[in-house]
Amino acid sequence: MKRRYKGLCIKKTYESIHEEPKTSKIFNLKQQRILEKGVREREKLTENPEEEIVQRIIRNFLDIQILRLIQTQPMWGYTILKKIETKYGIKIRHGALYPLLNSLKAKGFLKSKKEVKKGRIRKIYEITPKGNQLIESYYNALKQQLETINLEGRREKSEIGS
Repeated sequence: MKRRYKGLCIKKTYESIHEEPKTSKIFNLKQQRILEKGVREREKLTENPEEEIVQRIIRNFLDIQILRLIQTQPMWGYTILKKIETKYGIKIRHGALYPLLNSLKAKGFLKSKKEVKKGRIRKIYEITPKGNQLIESYYNALKQQLETINLEGRREKSEIGS
């Protein structure tokens, strides 16, 4: 059946009116994958909660963890990526790491110098005194968080910090 609508000829069929849009099937598949991923993540948390907590800390405080790595020895970006992956099991993309390194450098926590290593020019990152102060502040904040405050408002040492 053909109908005219404002000068356009539109062919309507029973199938085109009553069939489900194809995007809803794709959307439902995407939703299903997201839900399955969430279930897998929850299962991982129950399997090894310590590892999950460490990975959360690393992700949330990545800048400080990078400073801690560089504090042990100066290194270039690729080495940082590999060390984070092997130590903590977290893969970081180059597109995430290098802007973070540049912002740490701009804030004065890192400095860099170019060196030739194995015939290639490498940008070696080193920690500055300001970066060392940030790490020290991080340690102090963690120490304070490991102390618990009882209901009366007094501070007590937690069993973890002992």
